[in-house]
Amino acid sequence: MTAVSIITVCRNSADVIASCLESVALQTHSEIEHIVIDGDSTDGTCKIIDSFPHVVKRVSEPDCGLYDAMNKGIAMATGEVVGILNSDDFYPNADVIATVAQEFDVAEVDATIGDVAFVSPNNLKRITRYYSAHGWHVGKLRDGFMPPHPAFFVRRSYYQQLGGYRTDYQISGDFELLARFLYGSRLRYRYLHQPLVYMRSGGASNASVERRLILNRELLRACGENGIQTSSLRLSMRYWRKIWEFVPWLQR
Repeated sequence: MTAVSIITVCRNSADVIASCLESVALQTHSEIEHIVIDGDSTDGTCKIIDSFPHVVKRVSEPDCGLYDAMNKGIAMATGEVVGILNSDDFYPNADVIATVAQEFDVAEVDATIGDVAFVSPNNLKRITRYYSAHGWHVGKLRDGFMPPHPAFFVRRSYYQQLGGYRTDYQISGDFELLARFLYGSRLRYRYLHQPLVYMRSGGASNASVERRLILNRELLRACGENGIQTSSLRLSMRYWRKIWEFVPWLQR
């Protein structure tokens, strides 16, 4: 049975982290290691984390940002497979990790990818956008499209071989890592046609025009550093294509 390490990074997440932790605690897969890296929270986040006994490792200390914290968790992981679950995200049902682990048990794959559903922060059952990896292939990286990062699970050995998240990226460290793993190193992956993670609507990368400009610059840089030919114009066109993610009858 494949052991899975789940890394959750948080800071002052007291309002949302309980649903994240509970969704992991309810998983039916028996070989789960949940590691929480807290960025020295001051709002009671750690008290909530400590109320969930399934969390086997918890660190609370200052860090150098999101990707640095993720790397800390990965360095502590012992599972054969690693997944990232943000503090304001959660698994939609109790069999998500069992489904993922089964793919690694029966198939010769290095990674799995799935879908992500965005839900209203005020109603966690109402899907507002559906981000599907159906039909995704590595060629789409040149258009700025990556598979949903929270629904990406990979064998831990590849973090050891290929390195972790680049901490000199502000927003697109996840894109760069997926480009490095899936395009640069051509890891074998399998697509699971189902939502593996529910995410609350919103996100730092789309919070302002300034951050969108940073995002576009970093996407262009990540492509260049991983041998993916693209252009700023080509990357900017992805915003028009993303409209379909908000059309209800096309969400699945």
